[in-house]
Amino acid sequence: MTKGWLNLFRGAFEPALHPLDHGMARKYIKQRLAVVYPVLRGDPVALEKAYRALDLEPRVGVGKHEAPTVFEMKLPELPL
Repeated sequence: MTKGWLNLFRGAFEPALHPLDHGMARKYIKQRLAVVYPVLRGDPVALEKAYRALDLEPRVGVGKHEAPTVFEMKLPELPL
């Protein structure tokens, strides 16, 4: 329940990411995946699956040394 409230407040104070920025970043990441893993070049389904496995979360960059758009990788929570 507290995560829901936290996300609500975070969304209210952080500026929204423009859809064009999100689309361009998605295209760039997929291009890089295809270069690094040549096996993904001819298989769009596998490329999409690899992209989703990264679990990237876009956010607007803050600070003078950060890019305008920053993508953070969310790591899965491991059971203890």
